[in-house]
Amino acid sequence: MSRKPRKTATAAPVRPAVRKPQQVATKRPAAKSPAGDTPERIARALEAIALHLSATAPHGPAPHSFGNAEAFVWHPDGRLTEVARVSRVDLGLLKGIDRMRDILIENTERFADGLPANNALLWGARGMGKSSLVKAVHADINVSRKPADRLKLIEIHREDIESLPPLMDLLRASDFRFIVFCDDLSFDGNDASYKSLKAVLEGGIEGRPDNVILYATSNRRHLLAREMIENERSTAINPGEAVEEKVSLSDRFGLWLGFHRCSQDEYLAMVKGYCGYFGIKLAEDELEREALEWSTTRGSRSGRVAWQFTQELAGRLGVRLKS
Repeated sequence: MSRKPRKTATAAPVRPAVRKPQQVATKRPAAKSPAGDTPERIARALEAIALHLSATAPHGPAPHSFGNAEAFVWHPDGRLTEVARVSRVDLGLLKGIDRMRDILIENTERFADGLPANNALLWGARGMGKSSLVKAVHADINVSRKPADRLKLIEIHREDIESLPPLMDLLRASDFRFIVFCDDLSFDGNDASYKSLKAVLEGGIEGRPDNVILYATSNRRHLLAREMIENERSTAINPGEAVEEKVSLSDRFGLWLGFHRCSQDEYLAMVKGYCGYFGIKLAEDELEREALEWSTTRGSRSGRVAWQFTQELAGRLGVRLKS
């Protein structure tokens, strides 16, 4: 029996793939803006930026706002914060500094009356009432003056001295008269901020405003550490010029008031003055003995030590210190 031959499948002929032509997208030309549109958009953008900057920029108080308080604290961002109650002692309680007190009062009175007066540097022993005297004189001068004629006390911190020029610009426009006060002023190392103070005191084109006077306190007569001056002298090409550059700062203060350590009698007079003012009653011999013992343990005699002893005694006896 014969077999029928098998049918073999024949593959269909492969047709070459036909590539479709790629469609190239054509970019439409951008619509051209009118000729005057671009300058207008730039102007609107600049106006928006200007409004934003003016809204975020720090603003100092208007001149008339100085009438709301007698003392302020200056901040380097351009703010002046009011001080509701100044921490001060009565002028009559400051003992052992009669000569410095009288000179500073006379200088401040002349300034308050619109007469020429000098910037003052109060330097010397620590705790002898330098800053207390400035604040007490400010209060004493204002006692008999009308609100519109009272001096304003503005404290600037030592580290903010570089911001003095904008503060001067702010005060220059006011009708009030100001004491700008810097406590414990001194400079160390490569600190160059003293140059801002020099320009304000004397030497700048605008100079110090007529309605501003500067009072500063320091433990150093030349506001610089002794080793700083000696380093300048030893390392500079021309030692004399290098030292003069830094020492000349204190020369810009026309009034120098030196405070020195008090004697035992002056120290006891301070203690008795405080006790009498605040009504602290203790036998005189016992008061003197305890006051001297307190100063011995502190290793010094000063107005600050006398006040600290008064606080200790008042607390022990249950007396409240209310001025």
